[in-house]
Amino acid sequence: MDPELASFQHVPHRQNPRVYLLLAYQSFGVVYGDLSTSPLYVFKSTFVRKLQYHESEEAVLGAFAFIFWTLTLVAAIKYVLIVLSAEDNGEGGPFALYSLLCRHMNVSLLPARQAMDKELSAYKLTLRNNDNRQSLKLKRLFENCKGARVALLALVLLGASMIIGDGVLTPAISVLSSVQGLQVAFVGLHSYVITILACVILITLFSVQHHGTHRVAFLFAPVILLWLLCIAAVGVYNTVVWNSHVVQALSPVYLYKFFRITGKDGLVSLGGVVLCITGTEAMFADLGHFTRLSIRIAFMLIVYPCLVLSYMGHAAYLSKNLLDIEQSFYKSVPNFIYWPVFVVGTLASIIGSQAVISATFSIIKQCHALSCFPRIKVVHTSNQLLGRIYIPEINWILMILCIAVTIGFRDTTAIGNAYGFAVITVMLVTTCLMTLVILIVWQKNPSLAVCFFAFFGILEGLYFSATIMKVAEGGWVPLVLAFLCMFIMYVWHYGTAKKYEFDLENKVSMKWILTLGPSLGIVRVPGIGLIYTELVSGVPAMFSHFVTNLPAIHQILVFVCIKSVHVPYVSLNERYMIGRIGPKEYHMYRCIVRYGYKDTRREEDDFENHLMINICEFIQRESEQICTPSAEETQDGQLTVIRSIESSAFKMVLFNNSDDIEQEDYVRTQMQISDNGAISFGSIQDFASDIDISPRRGGNFQDSTRQFDTSPRRKSKAKFELQKIGIIHPDLRDEMSALIEAKESGVAYFLGHSCVRARKGSSFLKKLAIDFGYSFLRRNCRGPAVALGIPHICLLEVGMIYYV
Repeated sequence: MDPELASFQHVPHRQNPRVYLLLAYQSFGVVYGDLSTSPLYVFKSTFVRKLQYHESEEAVLGAFAFIFWTLTLVAAIKYVLIVLSAEDNGEGGPFALYSLLCRHMNVSLLPARQAMDKELSAYKLTLRNNDNRQSLKLKRLFENCKGARVALLALVLLGASMIIGDGVLTPAISVLSSVQGLQVAFVGLHSYVITILACVILITLFSVQHHGTHRVAFLFAPVILLWLLCIAAVGVYNTVVWNSHVVQALSPVYLYKFFRITGKDGLVSLGGVVLCITGTEAMFADLGHFTRLSIRIAFMLIVYPCLVLSYMGHAAYLSKNLLDIEQSFYKSVPNFIYWPVFVVGTLASIIGSQAVISATFSIIKQCHALSCFPRIKVVHTSNQLLGRIYIPEINWILMILCIAVTIGFRDTTAIGNAYGFAVITVMLVTTCLMTLVILIVWQKNPSLAVCFFAFFGILEGLYFSATIMKVAEGGWVPLVLAFLCMFIMYVWHYGTAKKYEFDLENKVSMKWILTLGPSLGIVRVPGIGLIYTELVSGVPAMFSHFVTNLPAIHQILVFVCIKSVHVPYVSLNERYMIGRIGPKEYHMYRCIVRYGYKDTRREEDDFENHLMINICEFIQRESEQICTPSAEETQDGQLTVIRSIESSAFKMVLFNNSDDIEQEDYVRTQMQISDNGAISFGSIQDFASDIDISPRRGGNFQDSTRQFDTSPRRKSKAKFELQKIGIIHPDLRDEMSALIEAKESGVAYFLGHSCVRARKGSSFLKKLAIDFGYSFLRRNCRGPAVALGIPHICLLEVGMIYYV
């Protein structure tokens, strides 16, 4: 299948050009909000410091030449033509590149890795037999050197930290730049009024995040499109009226002229020029909501020409009005359309800020999936669009920091210095990761990778050197934010890894469990106990604490491990891996639930019912001794992926539990058992009203993965019954009956309330990281029960101390 059309596999007429055009139109409101508002502050941020003494027509035209070639080389060629091709199952961003590298060479630092993860349909390895020598040497370097693997992860986290910094700086500079247009209409308006008005807009913007934006998202695309057309029209008008010779600045000769006039001061001014490509990274990061072709169509046909025309007209106006640099954008707007442009520009800046805030939530969630961020509560703001999430604590932290930046600087020039540093750092990270992808994943000629890295590395290094000179003038802000984020990520990842190593080294031996007997040495009471652990094999030491501290334990025990894998999404029919621990009479099972780095667990997900169905299917397959390729032997039994519920001895009845409905609305699944005892599971379309076949990414495409409806309007419960007809083996019937009785008795969740301490004799840095840093983060982040969506009334915790 053509990779470009991979997302269309469930859409009829998938090659219809109208689908691409529709997606291209929708991308304006999601992808291009930040990039399209950059003309508000680029020229103002460029002509600062000593460059003010070089203000001339040739200097303005030279700055425009740099803006044009930066847009062309970085945005159009690097990102649109090259980087967009490095998608991971339709997803983009730094974590997509990192996951591709982790799948093609053994550099992952995630715990609980398994060989069966490679069998996921989203893994998509493209290894060849004719690997070049340089590629193999590079692989061995990363695989054999832990420092290289840590450095690679640190590089990805640095890019993520700078994107988080963008979540603070983008709303501040965009809203403040748009509101400053009022000083053109009201000359005597004080700057404090502008700052207060910007803060009010920012507070409103962050306060409505928990409601989600899907209700008004249909307005985003037309507003951004209207804004692009407005600035393009204004640019054409200014070019014709003020200086039509500005077209000559498209020649690269003007790059030389710019440096000839400005000298070293011109190099410093490139920190303002780089702001013209702010938001370019969003084209790649938001790829999962659209397709490569749709983003390329929108950029090359609309965004790129409109931005070039806007900057051209802006330069034409400035070349004849050098004293208007401070409010140059709105002063270049003709008086008869000033207010419409101002209103549309303000709305566009708010939309661009909203997109960056949502992207920040997504980045932080992905860091959490890599075990590099403390536990957070992820709230879905839309039942149709799975990518729309909201993280309460992050939202309010971003708001406080954003307002602090706005009040602290009160000027877009200083904020632009910080913004430019964050933007160019992210682009350098992408260049480094793309070079590795070209070598390792695409397996191209090493000379191509060297050329890519040399050309874009030198170009972006030039801009980076310009922004680094402005660290004292605002560029320190992203550095401080990145340092804090990197410190939090490192401490959390280090503490989590040490805790996992302790669990791995102190697993309970199966011999000890067998000596306890089927009753485990205590009373087995009716019900199901779900024991959460991070281990994918063996029994955690926490279990011995349960057995020794509790007088009784449930009849059915399931050791649940929730793990992340290096793919963006894991479909529902590949998510559960079921196995057995010990003999059958012990009634102990293992369930490994796999999520991708962009998957999120919903509180409304019917985890208990999914677990029951998968265990039921595992028991039946085990009794029939069905050996599938999707199985893995562990020290305590075989794990099997339940890819589809082809047969089941269960009969599940869904009914509504709403107080407003007196009569139970039963919806039954159809089961059939043939004469030879084979059990088949009927079509679950029979209860389609309780099933949501929803889009997997962005709400654009139908997904064939069947999921329970998570809509809050009705909360359905399930009742399981064992079929009375057909021939079922007595042992299978007894185990099924015990499972049903345990489910009806109730489900309890077991968690270890752990306290992590550094061992005696540990180094000072380790004690500082574990006893203070990691412990502080664990005390102040979300509890595991909240992060896992466990009902508090069904929760049991047993304390345990980890000496790592």
